Amino acid sequence: MPMAFLPVTREEMLERGWEQPDFVYICGDAYVDHPSFGAAIICRVLESHGYKVCFIAQPDWKTTEDFTRFGEPRLGFLVSAGNIDSMVNHYTVAKKPRKKDYYTPGGEMGKRPDRATIVYCNKLREVYKKTPIIIGGVEASLRRLSHYDYWDNKVRRSILLDSGADLLLYGMGEHQIIEMADALDSGIPINELTFLRGSVYKTKDISRAVDYIMLPKYKEVLKDKDKYNESFLIQYQNTDAVLGQTLIEEYDEWTVVQNPPSPPLRTAELDKVYALNFERNYHPMYIEKGGIPAIEEVKFSLVSNRGCFGNCNFCALAFHQGRVVTARSHHSLIAEAEKITWDPDFKGYIHDVGGPTANFRGPACKKQLEHGACRDRQCLWPTKCPNLEVDHKDYVQLLRKIREIPRIKKVFIRSGIRYDYLIYDKDETFFNELCKYHVSGQLKVAPEHVSEKVLMKMGKPAGDVYQRFVKKYYDINKRLGKEQYLVPYLMSSHPGSDLDAAIELAEYLRDIHHMPEQVQDFYPTPGTLSTAMYYTEKDPRTGEKVYVPKSPHEKAMQRALMQYRLPQNYDLVMEALKKAGRQDLIGFDKNCLIRPRQMQRDFQYKGGKPGAGKGGQKGGTKGGDQKKPAKKKTIRNVHKKKG
Repeated sequence: MPMAFLPVTREEMLERGWEQPDFVYICGDAYVDHPSFGAAIICRVLESHGYKVCFIAQPDWKTTEDFTRFGEPRLGFLVSAGNIDSMVNHYTVAKKPRKKDYYTPGGEMGKRPDRATIVYCNKLREVYKKTPIIIGGVEASLRRLSHYDYWDNKVRRSILLDSGADLLLYGMGEHQIIEMADALDSGIPINELTFLRGSVYKTKDISRAVDYIMLPKYKEVLKDKDKYNESFLIQYQNTDAVLGQTLIEEYDEWTVVQNPPSPPLRTAELDKVYALNFERNYHPMYIEKGGIPAIEEVKFSLVSNRGCFGNCNFCALAFHQGRVVTARSHHSLIAEAEKITWDPDFKGYIHDVGGPTANFRGPACKKQLEHGACRDRQCLWPTKCPNLEVDHKDYVQLLRKIREIPRIKKVFIRSGIRYDYLIYDKDETFFNELCKYHVSGQLKVAPEHVSEKVLMKMGKPAGDVYQRFVKKYYDINKRLGKEQYLVPYLMSSHPGSDLDAAIELAEYLRDIHHMPEQVQDFYPTPGTLSTAMYYTEKDPRTGEKVYVPKSPHEKAMQRALMQYRLPQNYDLVMEALKKAGRQDLIGFDKNCLIRPRQMQRDFQYKGGKPGAGKGGQKGGTKGGDQKKPAKKKTIRNVHKKKG
């Protein structure tokens, strides 16, 4: 049977000879049949096991009409908000509406509701009172138990209760979606599915749960931030498929039970998933509206691995995918790369070969496969674990094979290099080949901050590790005769970052002559250790008090300090420096961030530009734009000085 998109209309379903689908998948994203989209993977996995799946993308939630398009499915509805949380999709960290939805035709906003999973399920229940509803995806996965919600500024219940769904599948989902489907197909009622790993169910009788941990009750978590941290830490320590235990959380009317995580897919299983019959594009119905912007970066990219043992505190990946890294085989990736080369839009460039962290191609150590990821020790923080196996040989061989494929001109790595893991490798082969073959003029890396007290709260390595990486990067490029630059990702207002830390970061940017075009503010999303710190102002691991910048004005000052050269930020920078007692940074010395107020006004009136003129800061005012090489040069020169 030739490849084809799943039915999106009743007519298409009937053309296949189906009277009734087994499952109807309802998604907050547009329909993109590409393995970088979770909905596409789940649907194709179900299809490969013989299930009939129909797809409803971005239904109109103001009526029930779209939800009844295919009638009642034989086994159930599958509901997901899409590739990212619907609230993150809609709002910036300042809680202002975003201007573009990358997962909607033409980037148009407003095609999905806030809290899409809840809204879709409630709409389904208006029509289908008893049909099983199973929720999944990132939004459901990260909200599976009680969680702090930044947008409401309160602790919300498990999304399983607010949605009215029958079952929640968390994590990547391939194992449990088939186990769930087979169980329903065999006639087991949905309320009897209490045995699936990687699932959350609601009950009034916990007698079936074994080897469980009782979390603090929801009403306790709601009132007591210490209880919240206690609950979160238990959840955080039970995300591993080997060590994870069943967790139980009591509410007034229900008890929510989270079964242990489903084991990560092994290499052969991953290969099988990525070999399924994906169309690798958005549905043709979106062509007239300009297509789906989210496909642009991933259409010619290869997903090499899953999981991440880097485990930064502000990242929810460990909560969703886990810390144990699994990778696809060379054969699988090469076969996909060869398929990509025959796409009529392919220009010879593979945009990425990576995953959550590009240069992780296996577990951190052999122990993880048998005994799980350590609960009380991190692989890379605060320093490298003695058991960590640092080895890029497999990745080097993979990239060499992909480079040799006919019609491929260049293979880039854009999904993120873990620079500390790279600098710990005594074999410089990968570092050399990275610079020689896989950088498109500049490499983006994520030191995130320079203040040691902030880096500790982020779970990032000490600053000297990054400086070693910077020096080595430019040394290698110089030896290769290449002019390639580093663009650092940096974050403002993370827990632990006071004005002193923000000023320290501004001074670092001054010293490397770099001003970010965009500033990344810490965004408290469900499922992260940093979000727990933000809400409780304590570190869940130690109970230690943590300074948290919460007021919009202080956060604005910290952002402004990262772009202190911009005239519109002058007043905020002046206020921040005075408040911190750092008037030494106001003046005409080369180390000053800004001029005194009257001189600044005269300077602007005479048409001066930040960074120019006698006594001003030298070098470019921006960085991170590939189309403006002059900006890159300033980054390179300063990093050379630092090295």
